[in-house]
Amino acid sequence: MRKGQKNSQDQGFDYKKFETEALAGLQSGKGLIGEDGILRELMRHLVQSSLEGELQHHLKESKSKGGANRRNGHTSKTIQTHVGPIQIHPPRDREGDFEPRLVGKWDRKLNSGFDAQIIELYSLGNSLEDIQFHLKRMYGAELSTSQLSTITEQVRGDIEKWQKRPLQSFYILLYLDAIHFKVRENGRVITKAIYTVYGVQADGFRDVLCLYAGQGAEGAKGWGRVLEHIKDRGVEDVLFFCVDGLGGFKEAILEVYPQSVVQRCIVHMIRNSLKFVDDADIKPLIKDLKKVYQADTEPQGLGALSGFGQVWDGKYPEIAKAWRKNWTELTAFFGFNWAVRRIMYTTNAVEGLHRMLRKTTKAKGAFVSENALMKLLYLTLQRKEKVWKRRVHAYKAIQRNLAREFGDRFEKHVKN
Repeated sequence: MRKGQKNSQDQGFDYKKFETEALAGLQSGKGLIGEDGILRELMRHLVQSSLEGELQHHLKESKSKGGANRRNGHTSKTIQTHVGPIQIHPPRDREGDFEPRLVGKWDRKLNSGFDAQIIELYSLGNSLEDIQFHLKRMYGAELSTSQLSTITEQVRGDIEKWQKRPLQSFYILLYLDAIHFKVRENGRVITKAIYTVYGVQADGFRDVLCLYAGQGAEGAKGWGRVLEHIKDRGVEDVLFFCVDGLGGFKEAILEVYPQSVVQRCIVHMIRNSLKFVDDADIKPLIKDLKKVYQADTEPQGLGALSGFGQVWDGKYPEIAKAWRKNWTELTAFFGFNWAVRRIMYTTNAVEGLHRMLRKTTKAKGAFVSENALMKLLYLTLQRKEKVWKRRVHAYKAIQRNLAREFGDRFEKHVKN
């Protein structure tokens, strides 16, 4: 097209003709999108009309400011859209300062939401091959797995920003737990621990502070690095940590947050206690254990543990022994009322978060890379935000108790 020549194709769009040709195309078996897709000409017209409108607005603004800018013909280029490649003729202005928003000067792709659909399919746990099949069947679009991977990789920048975002300086409680996945690395499949920090803010709402990919199996040293990581991002004080029975866990926490109360998960301890218990004994044994951790005070709990030993030490002597050995970490919650105990005595909250992630990843064997795993976990969190980012139950009662127990250490973080 020569400089200054009018694009005659966009003098007007014959919708009646398009409708007739579209119906004929559908009847003959043509697809809606792709190389010969029915919608390509309509898309081309819509994009071209939008660009012409943008230039018209630009020239009008220039004229209102006393300028003499005017049209200066068209260029030509092909762009990729979700209905297939289309050729457009972007208009130019004499002064060269027109920057179209819909399709930039150097853009070769129209962002029409198709990428968002692909990312949404990926976040639901579909493999790239599944997405490829779905797009071909539903839309007639043929994208290679490498193209799909490039599209899903767009979220990588969002993940990095999320992992490095500043955190609040204070949290009531942080649940620490790891979830494990199979990942291909250097030609072999390894088990990788994803360290999860799930917290309760001063306003009572929950938040996922980070998902941190560790090297190898979960360990206290790995958790120490995670805690240093969140401290560097702004977390200065945490009232409570709730953790499982990993060796060295408490020491790793107190090294970074020496003022915190560390509560070992009661539910984990019960599970460990039941490992070798006969089926017939499980219900009565649990009933007696409840008397221990549901006691009103620590002395009452110790009394209940003595009573438990009298009944069960003959057959299961290791259970009461293990509870006594870990008594300090298991009973930190006794210093607080039931509203606070309810949120701090078990890691069930973070385990629920992990179950949500597992629903998306359960169909996977081994992830092709750590990057692929982290993309899917992040997208699942974003899609399910309403599920995990909610306020804890009976928060006003928790606030009252924390204000009494911790005074200004808590109250200065509560907004009026």
